Amino acid sequence: MMLRFLPFCALAAALVPATANADPAPFDLTGPSLRVGVTHGTTTLPIAQVPRLATGDRVTIAADLPTGKRDDGERYLLVAGFLRGATEPPPRSWFFKAETWKAKKATIALKVPEGARQLVVFLVPDSGGFDAVVSAVRKQPGAFVRAVQDLDQASLDRARLDAFLDGIHALERTRPERIEAVSPLLSRSLAVKLKAECLDLTADLQASCLTQSRESLLLADGQSSTLADTLVGAPTDLALQLSATPAGGLGYYSPYIGVVRDLAKIFGAFQSTQFRYIPALARVREDRMALLLNAAPSFASPKSVMVVAMPVIETGTPQTPTLRRAEADRLVCAAKPDLVLPVEGAPLIYATKFAHDMSLRVTTPQGGVVELPVQANAERSGYVLDQVGMRTTGLSAVTDATLHGRWGFTPFDGPRFRLQVPSAGGWQMVDTDPENLVVGRDNPVALAGPTPSCVEAVTLVGASGEAPLAWTTNGDRIGLTLPLGKTAPGKLTLLVKQYGIETSEKIALTALAEAGRIDGLTLYAGDTAGTLAGTRLDLVASMAVDGVAFKPGEVMRADKGDLLGLTADAAPNFAAGQTKTALVTLTDGRKRSVKVTVAAARPKATLIAKSVIAPPSPGLAVTLAGVTAIAQDARITFSLRAEGTTRFAAGDSVEIGAVAGGPTMTVASGRGLTVQDERIAVISVEPGKALGVSAHGPLRWRLVQNGVAGDWVPLTSLVRIPALAGLNCAEACTLAGADLFLIESVAANAGFAEAARVPEGFTGSSFAVPKPVGGMLYLKLRDDPGVTATVAVKG
Repeated sequence: MMLRFLPFCALAAALVPATANADPAPFDLTGPSLRVGVTHGTTTLPIAQVPRLATGDRVTIAADLPTGKRDDGERYLLVAGFLRGATEPPPRSWFFKAETWKAKKATIALKVPEGARQLVVFLVPDSGGFDAVVSAVRKQPGAFVRAVQDLDQASLDRARLDAFLDGIHALERTRPERIEAVSPLLSRSLAVKLKAECLDLTADLQASCLTQSRESLLLADGQSSTLADTLVGAPTDLALQLSATPAGGLGYYSPYIGVVRDLAKIFGAFQSTQFRYIPALARVREDRMALLLNAAPSFASPKSVMVVAMPVIETGTPQTPTLRRAEADRLVCAAKPDLVLPVEGAPLIYATKFAHDMSLRVTTPQGGVVELPVQANAERSGYVLDQVGMRTTGLSAVTDATLHGRWGFTPFDGPRFRLQVPSAGGWQMVDTDPENLVVGRDNPVALAGPTPSCVEAVTLVGASGEAPLAWTTNGDRIGLTLPLGKTAPGKLTLLVKQYGIETSEKIALTALAEAGRIDGLTLYAGDTAGTLAGTRLDLVASMAVDGVAFKPGEVMRADKGDLLGLTADAAPNFAAGQTKTALVTLTDGRKRSVKVTVAAARPKATLIAKSVIAPPSPGLAVTLAGVTAIAQDARITFSLRAEGTTRFAAGDSVEIGAVAGGPTMTVASGRGLTVQDERIAVISVEPGKALGVSAHGPLRWRLVQNGVAGDWVPLTSLVRIPALAGLNCAEACTLAGADLFLIESVAANAGFAEAARVPEGFTGSSFAVPKPVGGMLYLKLRDDPGVTATVAVKG
């Protein structure tokens, strides 16, 4: 028996009242089956391929029940009825029945009428059941509308759960060693949450942990089986959030908690001494809806009425799923034999057959279109070709292709993919100095070639044999690491094998032996840090000068050598002009000595004051309070005071740059830097213009004298400001403008309660915001969310 999801028991508790402390019964009873077909226009589909019904659809429903009459004379009527709204009782003409024990009258054939919103099916005892059901639905249609919606959604959620469990159990039977690799893919494809600690166990225990941990949310099948916190919807899918709180019912879907309580009250009014309603979940295969019950049907009073939800009736334009291309910036190799088209955003494509007749439409250079059948594969998190590989003959180097198929009766297009066709030649090492390929350490390198998405394997060949290498793709390049830690100096070869090309391309390399050396040491009076220059400085373990210990930092590559910064815990008492001898200890214990003359102290200055002038805005003005942040088009003026022996002179300059790195600007005397006197200097700049349109974030400055730079000092934070055109508050408030993606959130109060968040990568020209209070909106900008900006508006 497959595990049954406890949230569906919650719906049962709503339909069949129980005591407050009773545990909901699991859906572990096999009920009857329905055979359902839907015809839209001239096309007929089995119910498994129909996500929604539409006005005018023709539906046939038949029940798979034992023929003949029970000994006590009881038989089931098949009843179907349309609902049209929570407050609108459906007319009696919207109810249909079939006598399941009569072959010629056992099928209901109906047409979805105008105005109908739901279709519900009942299996009702023959004796008086039809009139009782019609009366109950017409008296309180809203309760049945809500029940049909929730039962329909519960069946869809159950389909996702079953797909996950089927995948795990299949792996357990055939290839348990693959559970660790495949279960995260199943989890992502079906939007369920994976219990990661289960993957730390040995392969033979992983499936059991994923399906039977008792420490969290319960999933029961009547045999006390439990499923851990394994299965829960993604944070973006609120309909699959699970709650394990006692108040919530220990394992019900959290969105259903309120629904459960409401339905329990509503359906309580329907229970009588004659009839009680029990829900039925449907597991759908082709035209067959296999019903699962949580209570055995009874023909004794109160007699049982089984309730089955059909797909919701859609109004207006048919809605199709929004499939997104995963890893959107990557090309897909057309020659790959196990080609996968990664998609995300619609887990039901894996759990149901709503999406069918799917194919990849490939556009040829001649303008033709080739249709290649594809199948959804949850284990691969995408669509896979039905055939092995794709014929690439006649395709251009980069070819456009689009997923296409049908969602129910509606044609729909999925995301577009860019297929890359492999070509031979053109691979070379880039951005790496060959002289830096030194044995004794790992060497990161980059390779550039025409078709990086089609790389099948990269192999390093040397005197000691062949070693396969891992790589990452970035644009037109691949990055990898040459493991030369135990390699002898000499000739090496990189073999790059591409899908669809028989011969591997060879890239010749030379591994060099570098004897580490120390070329010099720079120490400034009053500094806690010094800099070693040389080669193989990654082997430096420590340095001492006159008993003062220095610890090494990160090695930086400079030209054909290394630079290594070393830091002491406190500034040594060294005077400018003194000659010292530094003792350098290598990681292997060897010692090296280097003489150094202590240089004059580096220039030092402190910030006195700063002010900001922002140009007027053509639209709504965005105001940044204070000087902790400035707009990209603003001018900042700040003053410095020379400290210690530092004196300002005409040849001085100030460098300004982003803390995160990137370009810097230099402000020289007469070009933004004004020396008031030897102790005071004033700088006035527009950093946004000088650093470029993409520059943002915290800025810093440092003083440079005679080519020697002082320490970096924080200055302000540079933020990019959107151009706000106006605010419209007709019914709801809408803020319009350009570059709105620069805003993180908008609120009507400084505390940002109930703030409207702007999605990342937002490209629209307007979005909904809270109604201003006191004529003011408050903004948090994406470049520095810690800074609050204000916008004065009317509204």
